[in-house]
Amino acid sequence: MKAMSVLQLLLYVLFLTVLFAWSATCHVAVRAHLTHVDSTRGFTKRDLLHRMAVRTRNRVNKRWSPPGRGRGGTSDYAVTASGSRDVDVPNSEYLIHFGIGTPRPQRVALTLDTGSDLIWTQCACAVCFDQPFRAIDTSTSGTQRGVSCFDPVCTRGGLPFSGCGVKDNLCFYAYSYPGNSITTGKIYEDTFTFQAPGGKVDGVAVPSLRFGCGMYNKGIFKSNESGIAGFGRGLMSLPSQLKVNKFSHCFTITGEYKTSPMFLGTPDNLEAQATGPIQYTPFAPSPEGPNSSQYYLSLKGITVGKTRLMLDPSVFVLKGDGSGGTIIDSGMGITTFPRAVFQTLRDELAKQVPLTVLDGTTIDGAELLCFSTSPNQKVPTIPKVILHLEGADWDLPRESYVLDFEDGLCVPISSSGESDMTIIGNFQQQNMHIIYDLESNKLGFVPARCDKL
Repeated sequence: MKAMSVLQLLLYVLFLTVLFAWSATCHVAVRAHLTHVDSTRGFTKRDLLHRMAVRTRNRVNKRWSPPGRGRGGTSDYAVTASGSRDVDVPNSEYLIHFGIGTPRPQRVALTLDTGSDLIWTQCACAVCFDQPFRAIDTSTSGTQRGVSCFDPVCTRGGLPFSGCGVKDNLCFYAYSYPGNSITTGKIYEDTFTFQAPGGKVDGVAVPSLRFGCGMYNKGIFKSNESGIAGFGRGLMSLPSQLKVNKFSHCFTITGEYKTSPMFLGTPDNLEAQATGPIQYTPFAPSPEGPNSSQYYLSLKGITVGKTRLMLDPSVFVLKGDGSGGTIIDSGMGITTFPRAVFQTLRDELAKQVPLTVLDGTTIDGAELLCFSTSPNQKVPTIPKVILHLEGADWDLPRESYVLDFEDGLCVPISSSGESDMTIIGNFQQQNMHIIYDLESNKLGFVPARCDKL
């Protein structure tokens, strides 16, 4: 018996040694898949442009514009295939898919949002928006647990507004978004199971993650989402709860309807399918501090073709009152610049592209630069657009700033209207592996074949 105990001890020590060595040398990432909100819905490229522009304008207006501003005309060039300008356009962009609960994970499809922190989905609703599958039922999960209102997440600022349930002492939350959208409910804890494309479980189940069980949800939710997944730096965001020091995504081309990979952690094949070296630029300080929901960058200038635009450097600087600055935002469709910057960029592109400019092209107030072509006319080479960030130059792939049609093309970049903030949207992030290095406080990016990752 004594010899057996010694043997067991030796085996246990060996096991711990191997486990420690494996943990120290392996980098395991949770992989999730993303779908674009307009995927597989049969939209033409003009439809897609129209919908992106409307979502972008809505996001800008809801976040920064005074009530009643921001709506403009829509040119005939941007009318949808059906001829209708009044389309039901959702305000989400990319959806992340996974399951909640055990033994049978219940499906959720949450808007990927790098501008907020809370993870929430609809449950046992009193007031809910329509979604194409059932809201989750926490009572069917064997691993769910209601979070007490005395838990630190409820008492120490983990949520902007929280309180105590009258009957059950569970943590009650209220979380609002621009545009008077709101979710209220209770905080639960359960196992998240991340899935691969096609609905096959990827084998990664993570226990004890906290989320909002939304029971009163109202606002601008109009798509196939069931809630929102915050990817900011707050305590309740998905990266923070998973305790990962990096997360990354690689958006496939809009209109090709392919899923986009997301990695929570560092994938072993970080440079797989990359078509160049990874560049890094530091995150700029945020007016909200180190736990900001926004990811600020230091933009220094823009080059079109071989011409560096003559811009006032202060136009990109974050002001003391929190205005201005540059953020990268997964929830913004197309990149927007302060009006003066957009006009300078538009004029330089118009000068360098030997095509007829379509004057006054706007979609729901979003100004765009569009060109027309004659039948069988060969489209000339479009000059490069390069964003000069601190320590790195973001050379946009052509498919990330040009959308071709049979009779012309548009550059999906717009003015931010009354706002003086620059927002790098997800259209410009296509076919780029974007890496949020939270540990080193920097953003990495590299051109990549996203559909091959």
